[in-house]
Amino acid sequence: MRRGAAAVVLALLLLGACLRAPLTLVGPVMERIGADTGLSAPTLGLLGALPVLFFGVGSALVTRPHRRFGPDAVIAVALLAITAGLVLRSLPVIGALWVGSAVIGLGIAAGNVLAPAVIKREQPLRIPLVTAVFTAVMGVVAALASGVVVPVSDATGGGWRLPVAGFAVVSALVSVVWLRRARQARTVPLRAPLPAGRALPAEGRDGGASAAAPVTAAAPVTAGGHVTAGGLWRSPGAWLISAYMGLQSSTFYILITWLPTIEVSLGLDAATAGWHLFVFQVVAMAAGIGFTQLMRRRTDLRALGATTGLLMLSAMAALYLVPGMALLWVALAACGAGSSLVLALSLFGLRTAHPDQTAQLSAMAQTLGYTLAACGPLVAGWVGSALSWESVLVLAVGIALLQAVAALGAARPGPVLGR
Repeated sequence: MRRGAAAVVLALLLLGACLRAPLTLVGPVMERIGADTGLSAPTLGLLGALPVLFFGVGSALVTRPHRRFGPDAVIAVALLAITAGLVLRSLPVIGALWVGSAVIGLGIAAGNVLAPAVIKREQPLRIPLVTAVFTAVMGVVAALASGVVVPVSDATGGGWRLPVAGFAVVSALVSVVWLRRARQARTVPLRAPLPAGRALPAEGRDGGASAAAPVTAAAPVTAGGHVTAGGLWRSPGAWLISAYMGLQSSTFYILITWLPTIEVSLGLDAATAGWHLFVFQVVAMAAGIGFTQLMRRRTDLRALGATTGLLMLSAMAALYLVPGMALLWVALAACGAGSSLVLALSLFGLRTAHPDQTAQLSAMAQTLGYTLAACGPLVAGWVGSALSWESVLVLAVGIALLQAVAALGAARPGPVLGR
């Protein structure tokens, strides 16, 4: 890998470190937030859903700024927004908890949308691998954050504000990296086609990217690769990818918001439940990397996509039926979650012809997907308080089944707009 490309990948990995931890910090201390603020379980569910809802809002807004200012500048601003949101969310000021959560969601949305497009531009022959490493970093940092937040809270007197705000130091440092990239950015827009003679991988019949296929513009597009108005929105494949993105995200955000609460209701102590969330993140990371090996040399990814949903379904059902083996079922759920995220993000690049199209499909899928996913923690909070926290697992089973069905269309071979 050339030096410039390595620097981009490193910057992407640092970005990934900031795109999940601000959310996973909250789950293990959710009950402490409720006790401190007086918020009910359904309201806490809304709090957990708020950043994800703003993922959808932010994803819809990011395409125009990235085309005007470039991805590096937009990502740098997004990281500054995440930093500001982390600090604001932890201030003992009326409304700050909500406004800060919304700002965090907007910042993360920009990183979510633009990272796949930058990967497509910089590493078009290694989309699944770079995506897997990117999500692995997200998972590792998020896991560490969820695992240490309760011990740090206990060590600082049981409060939640300081440990939750502390991650702002990390996001601030990473923003400096991207601000420097923005100042030194090469003037290569995401919509530019690959250099003449360069080819994207064409996956072989048994799964790898050994052969190469020329880049062809998917119609209807402009000369630069920009999808014309309504093109993606009329594509069944784009809608199915959006559905798959939303369903797998729904289960994930339900778990990072409510898994500790569910496990406490099953008899585990809060610290153990927090570390189970840590295990969930670490195993998801490893599963995502391993999943890329299964994706190699495959043109048709439908069976693998359906399997990701069935893994989550099995894990949620088993946790409901045999809670005494919670750690095992959490690890199984992590395999489904890590694999499905890598697949969802990879599909943005694998099923488009140009980096600009990747950004647009990413924006569409994440706008719709995260709007759907935002309902997950909210509905789960209502179900848990009105019925029982074990009933949330039944909800997750249903979502995972729909995810498996959606994968049968989302992960089919070929670009979403045809050759």
